[in-house]
Amino acid sequence: MAEQIIIRADADKATRYRELLPQAEALIASEADLIANLANITAALRQTFGFFWVGFYLVKNNELVLGPFQGPVACTRISYGKGVCGASWQQGKTLVVPDVELFPGHIACSSESRSEIVVPGFSGGNVVMVLDVDSQYPAHFDEIDAMWLEELMRIVERKL
Repeated sequence: MAEQIIIRADADKATRYRELLPQAEALIASEADLIANLANITAALRQTFGFFWVGFYLVKNNELVLGPFQGPVACTRISYGKGVCGASWQQGKTLVVPDVELFPGHIACSSESRSEIVVPGFSGGNVVMVLDVDSQYPAHFDEIDAMWLEELMRIVERKL
């Protein structure tokens, strides 16, 4: 198991993702427990990028339930179709929100969150979790984040 994430400090965003993903895959390769793996993935993402909040919500009993995360306390349960996480679950696609205040029905778990990206994770063709990443800066996320976080989710899905 990899016990340390090593990313070049001077690397651009795409390079940091490129360096992180194989290390994240190695980090979870020999561990079967989903919660342990999700916890390490959130820690690796926050350590690498300094995101305000990063975590997983798991689909349980037809709602999203808070899973492993890094950052301030968070909303515990999110309904199908509600907020950015619920909308990503409902639509089955990645949502990049440059300004959360302009997203209809946004759930403000923290007033400090200004932009957000949510990536769904699938098993058997169904969304079983979402990866939620928040920034305290507007328009923080883009297609580079979407591409690499989707690839990271594919790594997580292979462990399901």
